[in-house]
Amino acid sequence: MAKTKKTKSKANVKKKSAAVKKPVKKTAFKKPIARKAVKKPSPAPARKKGPRGLPEILRDTALKILDDRQAEDIVTVDLTARSSLADYLIVASGRASRQVAAIAHYLREAFTKHGVRQIRIEGLPQGNWVLVDAGDVVVHLFRPEVRRYYDLEGIWGGDGVIDRAAIMKE
Repeated sequence: MAKTKKTKSKANVKKKSAAVKKPVKKTAFKKPIARKAVKKPSPAPARKKGPRGLPEILRDTALKILDDRQAEDIVTVDLTARSSLADYLIVASGRASRQVAAIAHYLREAFTKHGVRQIRIEGLPQGNWVLVDAGDVVVHLFRPEVRRYYDLEGIWGGDGVIDRAAIMKE
């Protein structure tokens, strides 16, 4: 029995020594140094990848429909920094006036599914040049010879043209 008492007393000593805490030193916090605010020129906003909002969703939807319906020579122009008219201008060609009119109908259905209420379509009866205006996205559908005549891509310039293949990969 004497041996068991010694082991218990050693265990009690270890517990007591572990329970003793060292006092924590209080340190004074240094006040931050007041610095003059220097206004830096803000860099141009970087284009984020992927959909940010309704304009990008409508753009991607329009590009998918144009690709599915075999539209030709699809060009997307980013107008966000250039005009308050719209965020994106999409120009595409159809082989015939019936195809151009059918693509316009598909675009109208898709835009209404995304909640766009006022979609204006001009030039549908003739089918030579159809304008689908969804507010943030404007789609121009042409027959090839009419497209060459109006040359909208030349009017808006080539530096804002967006690569369609990069958008379709996302």
